[in-house]
Amino acid sequence: MRALVVREKHGAAVAEVEHLSTAATPNRGDITVRVLYSSLNYKDALAITGKGKIIRGDYPFVPGIDLVGEVVNSEAGRYAAGDRVVATGWGIGEEHWGGFSEFARLRSEWLVPLPVGLRPAHAMGIGTAGFTAMLAVMSIEEAGVGPESGEVVVTGATGGVGSYAVHLLSRRGYQVVASTGKDAVEYLSGLGAARVIERDVLASGAERPLDSGIWAGAVDSVGGKTLEAILSQTRRHGLVAACGLAGGAELSTTVFPFILRGVTLAGIDSNTCPYDRRRKAWERLSREVDGAVIDEMTETIELDDLGSASQTLLAGNITGRRIVRVGREAS
Repeated sequence: MRALVVREKHGAAVAEVEHLSTAATPNRGDITVRVLYSSLNYKDALAITGKGKIIRGDYPFVPGIDLVGEVVNSEAGRYAAGDRVVATGWGIGEEHWGGFSEFARLRSEWLVPLPVGLRPAHAMGIGTAGFTAMLAVMSIEEAGVGPESGEVVVTGATGGVGSYAVHLLSRRGYQVVASTGKDAVEYLSGLGAARVIERDVLASGAERPLDSGIWAGAVDSVGGKTLEAILSQTRRHGLVAACGLAGGAELSTTVFPFILRGVTLAGIDSNTCPYDRRRKAWERLSREVDGAVIDEMTETIELDDLGSASQTLLAGNITGRRIVRVGREAS
């Protein structure tokens, strides 16, 4: 099998496409999947370039936190050979060999069935990014924040999570304000953003413990000062879904938004999301994401392209998503 393998050489991580025996796959699961597609995420780029301590397993290691494929054999009763499945989270590509390999050995409870009608390539166009965005949207809805409640802000709006959050919310009728540092008004308007603001509007943090209430809700993948500003500006009984830390992991705030306005700060954990909620999210994604939008915001690359694509992603020069073609679908 072909796989992108990261090895440690002279204290540095080196990633190369190699041919491996299928027996080289660590036997840490009860199901074998022939991988059709994966996707390139920020974590994957860090693992490939060695610029972040993402890999927690032993070297050599195969990254790739997302995958979709066909079951080859299963020791569990939930799936049978030929079933198409999606895997995200649960330490795949971080602790356990991931999707940048033609075959993967996984735990059956980490998988969900590929929803009927969702193409494998489109599933990876969605990937962890779209899945995280859907979990955030579900949290906003469950808090009683509806389209009539007011504007919902999405930060990091040109990234994977942000792009899907803009698209999903707008399709549900929300007035979406997209925050970005890029010149991407046309792109974000095409996804459904009602208006676009510069990220600097929020990046300096809160001016006071409670600023004027602007946002009915938020999907924030930035964290840090940006999240601080959003919390101070969220209206009564609004919900802020926090799902990233591109702008920093530390948060300085007060209890005022929570006890005076009833604001909810909801953490979005796409990694260990329970099976039933995970499956519900994927079923909704299959119905609510426009396939034409997936095609518009994605580009398909090969395993051999992952090194250069990772450098481009970390430099902040990618808009949308990169699907990684690993295997070949049967004609």
